[in-house]
Amino acid sequence: MNLSTISSPGVYINEQNAFSNSVVPVATAIPAFIGYTPQAVYEGKSYTNVAFKITSFADFQAIYCYPSPPSPAPAAKQYVPQYYLVAQKSQPVTGNYMLINGTYYSYVPDPNSVYYLYNSIMMFYQNGGADAYIVSVGSYGAASGKPANPGDQVINSNVQLNDLLGGLNILKNEDEPTMYICPEATLLSIADNATLMQEMLLQNSEMGTAISVFDIIGGKAPDPILYTNDITTFRSNTGSNGLNYGTAYYPFVGTTIMQPGDIDYTNLFGGDTKQLAPIINPASAPDPTTASILSTIQSGSSTMTVQQLNNALLIANPVYKTIINNILLDLNILPPSGGMAGVMTTIDQAAGVWQAPANTSIVGVSSLPIKLSEAQQGNLNVDALSGKSINAIRSFNGIGILVWGARTLDGNSGDWRYLPVRRTMIMLEQSCKLAAQAYVFQPNVKNTWEAVKSMIGSFLNSIWKQGGLMGASAADAYSVECGLGATMTADDITAGFMNVTVKVSLIHPAEFIVITFQQEMAVSS
Repeated sequence: MNLSTISSPGVYINEQNAFSNSVVPVATAIPAFIGYTPQAVYEGKSYTNVAFKITSFADFQAIYCYPSPPSPAPAAKQYVPQYYLVAQKSQPVTGNYMLINGTYYSYVPDPNSVYYLYNSIMMFYQNGGADAYIVSVGSYGAASGKPANPGDQVINSNVQLNDLLGGLNILKNEDEPTMYICPEATLLSIADNATLMQEMLLQNSEMGTAISVFDIIGGKAPDPILYTNDITTFRSNTGSNGLNYGTAYYPFVGTTIMQPGDIDYTNLFGGDTKQLAPIINPASAPDPTTASILSTIQSGSSTMTVQQLNNALLIANPVYKTIINNILLDLNILPPSGGMAGVMTTIDQAAGVWQAPANTSIVGVSSLPIKLSEAQQGNLNVDALSGKSINAIRSFNGIGILVWGARTLDGNSGDWRYLPVRRTMIMLEQSCKLAAQAYVFQPNVKNTWEAVKSMIGSFLNSIWKQGGLMGASAADAYSVECGLGATMTADDITAGFMNVTVKVSLIHPAEFIVITFQQEMAVSS
């Protein structure tokens, strides 16, 4: 109350605030997924090229998935990849293959039918995901109608660099996301993938609000010896800007996301069972039951559903069952970024953002396409030439599959080597930035300085008590300075600047634990 404005006799109440403003910690685990979805429409409104926040997988289904028909009709398929069986003259040396009736067949996808975002969202929520942003850059494109070359890297020509860059650009207007994830970046050409990763890191460093979680091209089917070429290519293509805002995981992971009911004969040869028939029911060893089922499918007059006909084929024909099982295994090898977003969410909620998202499993992961040894991981973790670290996902006997690394791409940096350090600093910076906005245009005087110091100091004290900062005492963990002669000059005040200096002692993970054993001579008692 301004006493100089009082002109009438009476009693007036002047309330005084007993407490200063407080800093509210910003959310630390809100990923933004960029990619292609089955659709992007809800109640007649398009959500294509819109950053929309969802809170559950049900939200994702409502907006970005095909609507399912009423029960008892089967649910609509959201992802329909196409596979082909290609006969080979001899045993293939690369790619997936199987031996059927004395003939080797490579089973390869139609590259234009392969997408990763839908299954990555499922992995995210399977691992404890909560809030997330979805940027749908379009729906699925048409299949090419032909298989990829066995052993070749899958490049989906429907996945366009400009689409993904457009989705990334939309996130410039969103401060809440803390992770950028683009699983379908690995379906780009190597050159386009490089451009996208560098743009993501540049935007991360400019905004200072999020990290990027990368997958590595070649991680789905790595060569046991030449996989290092894929690692070298990845390191060369990430550039040199914003490395401490990026992290990468290797290899892809074998999951249980897709179940047997998710694929059937419509996923083979574009649904043309006439091409499938000679393989599962050869003229040299005909099976009347299989022939009858295939005839029913081809006639199109049956009242049975696709699921029922598929189940009949699975029961009647062991070869067909083997084909479906092998293709299902291949479809379930997915980029790990979506699962890692869920892991980070779970760990942040349980322990805090300063806890490294490592030495933990990824729910739903049951296998790896390559089992890295300790020596092999050493080359991923530390690279003397580039310093770009890559986090390994490894299998340990008797323990299982664990995330075995927590580094950023800036592996040579003493400040930003570790992922929890970078993520904790983003949380502290953004929390204090948002809280300090309340003091914009306030008088640049001692009372304001002390209020800001108290507000930030109280916030950091609460983080220290939770175990987020190092130090035996609060004075060892952080310090906040703001004032004339300390952080500002008279010229600063005249120019309208209030400078606040915050120093924090962040927690670094114990990445290497060294136990020293020494023999001691026996002594007489």
